Amino acid sequence: MLKNYLKTTLRNLRAKRVYTTLNILGLSVGMASGLLIFLFISHHLSTDRHHQKFDRIYRIVTDLHLEDGSVEYYPEAPLPMARAFRADFPQIEQAAYLKMNRELTVSVLLPNQSAPKRFLELNTTALVESELFDILDYQWLKGNQKTALRKPNTVVITQSLAKKYFGTLDPLGRTINLDNLTEAKITGVLADPPKTTNTDIQLFISAATLPRLIPDFDVNDWWSLNSTDRVYLTLKNPLSAARLEAALPALSKKHFAENASVFQFHIQPLADVHFDVQRIGGSPTVRPSLLWSLGAVGLFLVLIACINFINLATAQALSRGKEIGIRKTLGSTKRHIRGQFLLETALIVLISAVLAVIFALICIPIFNQWLPNGPMFQFTPQAIGFLLLLVVLVTVLAGGYPAFVLSGFSPWAALKGPLVKSRKNLSLRKLLIMFQFGICQALLVGTLVVTHQIRYLQDSDLGFSKNNIVIINLPDPSKTALSAFKNDLRQSPYVQSISACYRPPAAAVMNGGSFKFGGKSTWETFPIRERLADSGYLTTFDLHLAAGRNITESDTIREYLVNEALLKKLNIKDSKQILGRKLETYLSPVALPIVGVVKDFHLRSLHETIQPCFIATQTARYKKVGVQIVGQHPEQTLRFIEQSWQKRYPNEVFTYEYLDEQ
Repeated sequence: MLKNYLKTTLRNLRAKRVYTTLNILGLSVGMASGLLIFLFISHHLSTDRHHQKFDRIYRIVTDLHLEDGSVEYYPEAPLPMARAFRADFPQIEQAAYLKMNRELTVSVLLPNQSAPKRFLELNTTALVESELFDILDYQWLKGNQKTALRKPNTVVITQSLAKKYFGTLDPLGRTINLDNLTEAKITGVLADPPKTTNTDIQLFISAATLPRLIPDFDVNDWWSLNSTDRVYLTLKNPLSAARLEAALPALSKKHFAENASVFQFHIQPLADVHFDVQRIGGSPTVRPSLLWSLGAVGLFLVLIACINFINLATAQALSRGKEIGIRKTLGSTKRHIRGQFLLETALIVLISAVLAVIFALICIPIFNQWLPNGPMFQFTPQAIGFLLLLVVLVTVLAGGYPAFVLSGFSPWAALKGPLVKSRKNLSLRKLLIMFQFGICQALLVGTLVVTHQIRYLQDSDLGFSKNNIVIINLPDPSKTALSAFKNDLRQSPYVQSISACYRPPAAAVMNGGSFKFGGKSTWETFPIRERLADSGYLTTFDLHLAAGRNITESDTIREYLVNEALLKKLNIKDSKQILGRKLETYLSPVALPIVGVVKDFHLRSLHETIQPCFIATQTARYKKVGVQIVGQHPEQTLRFIEQSWQKRYPNEVFTYEYLDEQ
């Protein structure tokens, strides 16, 4: 019987090639879209779920309550808190800190090589306490988890870094140089962590090495809150989370005294970390609402494909009336006819599923380029299970209704003449078409909205220029090397302007703090942000003065530029009224004059309002160099910049990015 069904099915599909092709293409595109959206959603929902203690792992976060009533949310916590947790909180099983390195130069000298190879690792290295491995799960390939990071100048690397640094050589026991400051011994090798993690660390440095890498950092300072610092812990019982949360105000009171109301700490479940969009800093996150919206889009796309199949199948019913009549006359029951048409549908769906996988594989590399964290799309057992479930559901949804309609035809009416569908079936078909067009229109409207949003992001006036500006990492901000590098760059006719700075005008990192204004003895109730840069900052990034003049070149803070947002917060109407007045900031205990007002520019994304900000010089804290170049001959200009770089920083790795791409 099944063999006969299959023969009939293949014959019918071959006889109606156009119908078959339309159905297969429609279903395959809908299923491919659903599959891609499922891969995206499942990636985010499975983030960090590979940790065995997932439901007992927490991160400490900080809420900064300001005097004006506003609250700022941060993902960091004081590093000494980890030691306090281990010593004084019996409900905590383990606690450890992690201090990220945004940039780290790793030098590797292999046997029979006269000069070391150098690698610049960005946001994938961290100083950690060895207790972290009792909290987060990593697969150890070599080394001892308990002792690998107990001593200073020891590191643990992943399998990928081992291959990158040493090729086929055994990395265990070999040494690498960190930031040209200290030699470190490799004491362990880990399997690469899964892509579904928010702590994508590839190189772990022992906490005891911290004084050598960052000599001026005090690991015991409770007041030191850096955006790179994290504290993780595991509870013996997740039910004790509320009790620990209730104990944190007392811990804050102990170490911050009268400022305890400002620094309020909370424990955050690991499950919430990936979706925490309000915390400043950290890895890119997504809103849960986005996942549900995408899930609805995927469902609608599959439904459209199914409705399209149903409409085409029922339309074909009129031409298959005599076939149904003959089959029923020869003894076929409704069950047999339904089985026949469901088999046809299943075959079409299976072919569509294969094509959907091919389409998805073609699209995956494209989508991965759009994602901020690199490849996220990959086939998993869950994806295969979803595809099989999709095949079953689409077969039932798309084939069930046509099968029941076709099997219900009277054999006498089918053989007598052309079939006429009942008004009830006709009405249902019209409803399906209306539903299909309704979904299509909703998706088209959504697409237009997203398109306008993207165009808005691309065309919005950020308050500064982002075109033809190359951002270069600056390893050594010392005046001598920096001046020589800038002078070298000025020799090129294609370099228009140069600025050394901590960050470009808009950046993910946004430092700030308290300030005093106009000779007052008290701090203002709201914070002020900073942009530390030399006098070329305004020209390079095309920032415009509203009043006053530019800052003069200096190694330290001597005077300030402020933005218009500060004037609004201070209720100053005329920009000229603030010129000459004194500003005392958290970076300088001396009140210094304001010499100019800059028109507002965005400090972060367009989601956030422009906050009060000052611009001042402080050479020791410069981390970037912005180079505005002529649009012609970019490759030649970049080669010149790299040559100038290597001349002044021969022991560092040259990297760059265009500001508009950033």
